[in-house]
Amino acid sequence: MLAAGAGRRMGRPKALLQFQGRLLVERGVDLLRAGGCQPVHAVVGAAADEVVASADLGTALAVRNDEWATGLASSLRAGLASMPAEVEAVVIALVDQPLVTPEAIHRLISAHHAGALLAVAMYAGEPRNPTLLARKTWTAVLAESHGDSGARSYLRSHWEDVVPVPCDDISSPVDLDTPADLSILLGDDS
Repeated sequence: MLAAGAGRRMGRPKALLQFQGRLLVERGVDLLRAGGCQPVHAVVGAAADEVVASADLGTALAVRNDEWATGLASSLRAGLASMPAEVEAVVIALVDQPLVTPEAIHRLISAHHAGALLAVAMYAGEPRNPTLLARKTWTAVLAESHGDSGARSYLRSHWEDVVPVPCDDISSPVDLDTPADLSILLGDDS
């Protein structure tokens, strides 16, 4: 779970946002766990001490990314580096997508079990998150990850190796970038 950003447009770190009575980072680690991921790691950065002190992460490991201000790629790097040697693949999810469902995670994992080294959740024919990366791809993915691009550049340049996983019927890629986004998702009319 990538949850290290400061949430500049939101006005506070998204990991600490309340959504339906829970912090987004708590929802995110529960999403991955319910989807079949083990172990679950949450990469934290901005307000890391507050996230660790206030969030109930259960058995998830909080991974500190001191380079969080340089962008998403540093969080991807920190998360991959924290994985135990026996982990064959990871599902990368973003803390600001609270409508992604465990079934979307299951579908990505199933694609990996069927042989996919790279799998991407698709919505309306467009690649979004979450994404599955097999360990065999990590070095190459990180070589092309800079700033806020994460795995995007690698996935685009190696699209022929990506297994698209349709998720329209079970999930939503809606993300929360601004207070207005949160209000709309919560149904606030104010």
